[in-house]
Amino acid sequence: MLIKNPKPAYRKWIKRGALTLFVVEAGCFIGSYFVWHKINTERDSRKYLLDNYPQVLDLYYKTGEIIDKNNKLREIDAAYWSTNQN
Repeated sequence: MLIKNPKPAYRKWIKRGALTLFVVEAGCFIGSYFVWHKINTERDSRKYLLDNYPQVLDLYYKTGEIIDKNNKLREIDAAYWSTNQN
């Protein structure tokens, strides 16, 4: 007859922790993608960032300029906002 050895309890906690970490990481990735998509496609979102979090908007523009040297989104937004001030 085979003797069954129970698995140590810490293995169960390690598996649960790894699964939780994976789910949290996937959720953060999906959330950050939706935030990036909103900022990338909506000028009003960028205006909100300019008014409330200018450092974040500057980081967004710098990242775009590093990826694509011909990215002129900063100048386009500045021109649009300067002509449409209320």
